[in-house]
Amino acid sequence: MLKKTVLCLSLLLIAAFPCIAGAATPINSAGYYKNIKLCGKVKIVDSFPDIKVKVVDSFPDLKVKVVQSFPNNIGEWQFVEYGEDFRVQFVDSFPDIKIKYVSSFPGVAK
Repeated sequence: MLKKTVLCLSLLLIAAFPCIAGAATPINSAGYYKNIKLCGKVKIVDSFPDIKVKVVDSFPDLKVKVVQSFPNNIGEWQFVEYGEDFRVQFVDSFPDIKIKYVSSFPGVAK
């Protein structure tokens, strides 16, 4: 009886793990990462960033559309040299968030 219970619990955990892993994102549903709204004017820096970002092709945390003006919606970024809302550093390892560039439908990836 104990073996059946352990087996059932093991199968349940294995079945539930992809759901748990997929729900783990550093960005909340409103599009904030540590009180930073992920839209607006963005400055690229080499040190002391607000957010470390890795660009990926699959399984992003955020879909980013680069715009030239009015970056008002989550995932719309306008790259600037000054007057930024937040600073990002592009990294290859240990990112805070992962992004994917898109031409339409920016926002929190689901």
